[in-house]
Amino acid sequence: MLALLGATTLVLVARAPWVLPAAAGVEKLKSPQNVEVYIMDDNFILKWNRSNESVGNVTFSAEYQMPKMDNWIKLPGCQYITSTKCNFSSLKPNVYEKIKLRIRAEKGNDTSSWYEVDSFVPFLKAQVGPPEVHLEAEDKAIIINISPPGTKNSIMWNQEDFKYSLVIWKNSSSIEERAETVHARDKIYKLSPETIYCLKVKAELYLQMKVGVYSPVHCISTTVENKLLPPENIEISAKNHSYVLKWDYAYLNVTFQVQRLHAYLKRDSENYSDKWESIPNCEDIRITQCVIPQKKSSKEIYFLRVRASDGNNTSLWSEEKKFDTEQQTIMLPPVINIKSSSDSMRIYVSDSEESEKRPVSQDYPPIYEIVFWKNTSNSERKILEENADFTVPNLQPLTVYCVKARAHLMNGKWNKSSVFSEIVCEKTKPGHTSKVRLIAGICTALFAVPVVICAVKGLWRCINYVFFPSVKLSHVAEYFSEQTLKNLLLSTSEEQTERCFIIENANMISAVEETNQIDEDNKKYNSQTTQDSGNYSNEDENNGSKTSEELLQQEIIWPEINSVYC
Repeated sequence: MLALLGATTLVLVARAPWVLPAAAGVEKLKSPQNVEVYIMDDNFILKWNRSNESVGNVTFSAEYQMPKMDNWIKLPGCQYITSTKCNFSSLKPNVYEKIKLRIRAEKGNDTSSWYEVDSFVPFLKAQVGPPEVHLEAEDKAIIINISPPGTKNSIMWNQEDFKYSLVIWKNSSSIEERAETVHARDKIYKLSPETIYCLKVKAELYLQMKVGVYSPVHCISTTVENKLLPPENIEISAKNHSYVLKWDYAYLNVTFQVQRLHAYLKRDSENYSDKWESIPNCEDIRITQCVIPQKKSSKEIYFLRVRASDGNNTSLWSEEKKFDTEQQTIMLPPVINIKSSSDSMRIYVSDSEESEKRPVSQDYPPIYEIVFWKNTSNSERKILEENADFTVPNLQPLTVYCVKARAHLMNGKWNKSSVFSEIVCEKTKPGHTSKVRLIAGICTALFAVPVVICAVKGLWRCINYVFFPSVKLSHVAEYFSEQTLKNLLLSTSEEQTERCFIIENANMISAVEETNQIDEDNKKYNSQTTQDSGNYSNEDENNGSKTSEELLQQEIIWPEINSVYC
């Protein structure tokens, strides 16, 4: 037993110098280098470089981690790979979420440390691959069918809308290249019959700024020219409440048929040839135009095509004409309302009732061009306004201004203008100075009228007093003599002398004499008055006799004193 243990010990000792040097000379595995992820369409590729070229039998394995995951999971398609790349397309992750990858080298039980790749979003890292292309030939056109990049049920591009562009040239000359933008199913026109053309196509995502790679080159030969030519120069225009489609055709005794296709169908890669529909009133017509009714509040895009038939032969379809109802809509002139003040005008611009029903005015606010001028002048002023309610300042009061307006649509998509509206004229109101003058005039008039009335009234009284004296009453006139009356009315140079009497111890005789004298004077005065007017002669006589009696009675009762009377 001891001998056996000794032999064993000798063997271990003998082998130890072989094992240790071998273990000491083994190079430790290093992690892969230059690890990169390539994504094109739905293909996910992981690539790397070896760190130990001299070490053989090395495999590589990768793992991944998604958000909200604590553990690393083996990456399908990338386990124990002997080459320097692997395809993990079968993973089918959410292409809009971040993902982490890591990879290491393995040899037996030995492994290198992990090499972690920076997290990335697959959609942002993906490239657009080449589309699939299928061609069909006509005499002067090529029908092209394009399948989008990626698989049919692509996880990368299932929500994206590709735009396609191609380059086409004659096979005999690559110098005459022509670039065009096409739909998934489209026609390339203006080609020559019986000629070989080659083309290549690429897909683009404009919003994401992703440009794909070109497809392989495809070539095809156009056919022999058809006997009956298709219509040419298709044009469409708006007129009143309809659209008029016109075209040119060189031959007579043919009928025409018009069809339309909704533009959105062209965005699909599927065959839409059975989706074309005929237009009412545009079938089997013999004139080179037809009227398409206009739908109210309709905003659609169509493609139109026309073909000719002479009964026995039918031409190929004409070149398709894109028809956008918004672009063909006629802008109607706006309606103007004005409210003026003394030095400005407030202008209200609105669309007509019919324009409000049209899609253009609803989605694209117009810019208004306003032209106004004095009614007495031809000098015009022009302004542009985005608002439909604005004020024009610095105007003159009590002046008639005339206004007209039209609407413009000026942006990247539209360049339209309406005709001018009807001319509307409005007079500005009086200014503050005019109001002050008006108030001052009214106040002056109110003050002057009474003054004038009083002056006229006084003047009239003077005139009446001088030229039209009033009738003297008899009981006043009896105390005035004829000479006294003359002295009141007319001035004379002759000085009048008064008669005075000295009465001493008055008695009946003197009183009677004076009374008689007074009676005589009264008779003379009454006689003079009778010549002027006979209306009061009798009355004066009676009054005179009566007055004499009264005076006699007064004389009788006078006191007997010494007095002087005149």
